[in-house]
Amino acid sequence: MLERIPRRERIDLVIAWLAIAVAFTIAGFNLLGGGIQPAFALIAFLVSLLTVGVGFVLHELAHKFTALHFGYWAEFRKDNQMLLIAVVLAAIAGVVFAAPGATVVYGDRIGRRENGLISASGPATSLVLALGFLILAVIPLGPLIQYIGLRGFQINAMIAAFNMLPVSVLDGRKVLAWNAAVFAVLIVAAFALTYVALAPGVLGQLSSIF
Repeated sequence: MLERIPRRERIDLVIAWLAIAVAFTIAGFNLLGGGIQPAFALIAFLVSLLTVGVGFVLHELAHKFTALHFGYWAEFRKDNQMLLIAVVLAAIAGVVFAAPGATVVYGDRIGRRENGLISASGPATSLVLALGFLILAVIPLGPLIQYIGLRGFQINAMIAAFNMLPVSVLDGRKVLAWNAAVFAVLIVAAFALTYVALAPGVLGQLSSIF
């Protein structure tokens, strides 16, 4: 599998991964009202690295390998300007604008169905990961595992919801252009999970861990 991920693409993925992990760490501090003990700052960043690493990288690789399945070449390309905006917005407003780049699909006359499936694969992967992290959060394996589960749940739900917005170059617009029913299922699921993930009770659980 690694031979299908060129060195340049791997570098772009790592840089975007680090930047988005920083953004989600800062946003997490803001969501909790800034009441984070300094001793846990490194732990919070490492957890963001883990959860964002799994969520963001698998989201983009889902696009890539779905495109490869249909016979098209695809590579992730980071966007330095959007990476900077993500970190700045997280610091100022506590919101993560999770568009660090895009998986570019190369091919002539990509069909609407194929384009829709390629686009849907990313948010669908994020939703599966969100549910997986939620299961991890409710298993009594200790506060650190619970924290990883809750943060992974939040981050992957938000990644899915953001990418399903039917605007600009986001996945939602291409999924909607292909199949309105699939679009409706994915966007409702994504925003429902995001609502649950950001509910006061969940945030209270995160606060109690610290």
